[in-house]
Amino acid sequence: MASKLSEEKLSMADDEVIKRVLEGHQDLYEVLIRRYNGYLYKVGRSYGYEHDDVEDLMQDTYINAYRNLRSFEGRSTVKTWLVRIMLNQCYHKKQKFSYKYEQSTSEEMLNDAKTFFNSSESDVNKEFQNKELKGVLEAAILKLPEDYRQVFTLREMTGLSTAETAESLKISESNVKVRLNRAKKILQELVQQTYNPKELFDFNLIYCDGMVAGVYTRLVNENITFIEMPKKTFVQRLLFWQN
Repeated sequence: MASKLSEEKLSMADDEVIKRVLEGHQDLYEVLIRRYNGYLYKVGRSYGYEHDDVEDLMQDTYINAYRNLRSFEGRSTVKTWLVRIMLNQCYHKKQKFSYKYEQSTSEEMLNDAKTFFNSSESDVNKEFQNKELKGVLEAAILKLPEDYRQVFTLREMTGLSTAETAESLKISESNVKVRLNRAKKILQELVQQTYNPKELFDFNLIYCDGMVAGVYTRLVNENITFIEMPKKTFVQRLLFWQN
């Protein structure tokens, strides 16, 4: 189900969305959810978490951000703010449950990829879209040391600037550049070929409706609102787009 919000509302600036949500237009929070699903998903997948786990972490991130909208002072962009919350969610999950990801590909797949990349007869641009080879590249990213993987994910896969990445990870911009260069070198050694990192760990648009529904269901169940209104009215306002 596509969003029932108008194109005008979906294109609203982040600060205006937050302002309107705080005034009682909770339905507009959907704008931020749809706008930043892809960024948060890439962060979660880069930690090695499976799809369902990442969606749970994304929901937690959006709920956490919603609860703290009044404290957002605009010192950073909303994107950076959400990414930082997501990074914290991933870190705490890893610490609490000692999570260990399962390799989705084997060493044989990496060897096959190297053979493919060395073949002059291969149509690289076409075959790069192949699901198996995409899995090889994603597996290579998961082999990176965590510090390098975080920087690579934020800079190359989500498109954050050097400054935004430094702010999100609380490191210097020079450290961002060093870690990014080292991450690229390691990946090049693993796959021996140019890659298009923005295509990795994509959050397919078919999942956006489910994420919006999940977040809003929790907002209703936990009765999280910024203005006084009867719960029945609150539920109707939040779930209007499901009718």
